[in-house]
Amino acid sequence: MVKLIALYRKPADFEAFDEHYHNVHIPLVKKIPGLRKIELTKITGAPMGEARYHVMAEMYYDSLDAMNAGNASTEGRAAAKDLMSFAADVVTLFYGEVKE
Repeated sequence: MVKLIALYRKPADFEAFDEHYHNVHIPLVKKIPGLRKIELTKITGAPMGEARYHVMAEMYYDSLDAMNAGNASTEGRAAAKDLMSFAADVVTLFYGEVKE
């Protein structure tokens, strides 16, 4: 299993970010073919000092090929376009293999 992780730094406007993220972006992401599960974590603190991050999203796929196909789909491209429209300056994306 593979997961795509989106880590969002604190946005300038929390309310506007959260409104768009939860009401526009996440519904688009949930339409991506091959997506098995999405876990959202609101970052509330850090062990030492203040957290630099606001939200983490973990999107699970059966394989790297499934993730790539989903991201290349019409739905995946729509989600990516939306992401760049509101969070390009605060998001970092990476993926990894889930070991069980």
